[in-house]
Amino acid sequence: MPLRDAEGADVRFVDARTASDRCWTEVGASDGTVVVSTTLDSVAAAAGELVSAGRKPDTPLTVTVAGTTTRQRTWTATLGTIAQTLKQAKVLPSPEGGRPVIAVVGERSAAARRDQLSWFESKPLFGWKVLVPRTKEQAASLSDQLRSYGAVPHEVPTIAVEPPRTPQQMERAVKGLVTGRYEWIAFTSVNAVKAVREKFEEYGLDARAFAGIKVAAVGEQTAKALIAFGVKPDLVPSGEQSAAGLLEDWPPYDPVFDPIDRVFLPRADIATETLVAGLIELGWEVDDVTAYRTVRASPPPAETREAIKGGGFDAVLFTSSSTVRNLVGIAGKPHNVTVIACIGPATAKTAEEHGLRVDVMAPEPSVLKLAEALADFGAKRRAAAIEAGDPVTRPSERRPGSRRRRTTTT
Repeated sequence: MPLRDAEGADVRFVDARTASDRCWTEVGASDGTVVVSTTLDSVAAAAGELVSAGRKPDTPLTVTVAGTTTRQRTWTATLGTIAQTLKQAKVLPSPEGGRPVIAVVGERSAAARRDQLSWFESKPLFGWKVLVPRTKEQAASLSDQLRSYGAVPHEVPTIAVEPPRTPQQMERAVKGLVTGRYEWIAFTSVNAVKAVREKFEEYGLDARAFAGIKVAAVGEQTAKALIAFGVKPDLVPSGEQSAAGLLEDWPPYDPVFDPIDRVFLPRADIATETLVAGLIELGWEVDDVTAYRTVRASPPPAETREAIKGGGFDAVLFTSSSTVRNLVGIAGKPHNVTVIACIGPATAKTAEEHGLRVDVMAPEPSVLKLAEALADFGAKRRAAAIEAGDPVTRPSERRPGSRRRRTTTT
């Protein structure tokens, strides 16, 4: 007995590899939905069996490969036109013709209403393989956001964090923190929080050592790392999450209200001087301490390097100038079909200096805004293809050697 769909129509299932002539005759004689399990290069033959059994050639049909995954692809046609549709989509003939597919046939099936029901494949970055040059710890929230847009994030660390070559400066600063030397401590990265926390643990200290000290965090991710340590920051930028944004909200030194005029700034060895100069201008003394060193990470596996240089990635997100330099240094320059997205003007300038065309730039220096900007780019690209009557493809599906029109999102 056949199943029935939500509208009461028959739904019959056929495995084309084992179906007998009698089976094809039975499903061809019905007017309900038919779900056929077959292979990509056998779809046209299965469609022919249904037409021979009595189905009209103009009956709607959808063919789906890699269903429910971010590699899912679906083609809509009729029983009479599916062979030509797959040929025009350049999927047949193909070495992958033996891939299993599901074909759904019927006037009342989802095949006839696919444009209204296709929410999954219409995600802005559906199936895009996006390179994220950050460690898994740093990239967690960014990768989750990319997945919500339908993308497949691939994390490649471009830097490794190591202790400072001379730890004595950091040791003196942490002791000064405990003995009341500082009014403020400012954290400009998750790695800085980690470095101080490790030094605390080395001395048998915990979050209680911050009692009486004001704590600043450069942004939400750094603030979350502090809260996980048991410390609620007193200051997080209300606007731009950067050193400049932190300075906009930082109070000037007031000898009446501030018993101590010194700030402890643990940070990377390659950090810029923006925050130090700004704090000094506000009247503060700054102990600028190297809490950790950033060094270039080891090269990724050969397969990943080949994908980067050969156009296997659809997009790459650069979150700093150092990620540009280090990725090119350890893996090579991304292929020209890859969409380049940068977190801000400085990062974009570095990318262009390395011969990369910048397609997307975040409206503000935030990794989440960067992902949003890439999703907007993908949505506009998809809409343009549909309007032009072209198939929706990923950037990596461009033919080798084809030229790509430049489109920049700001």
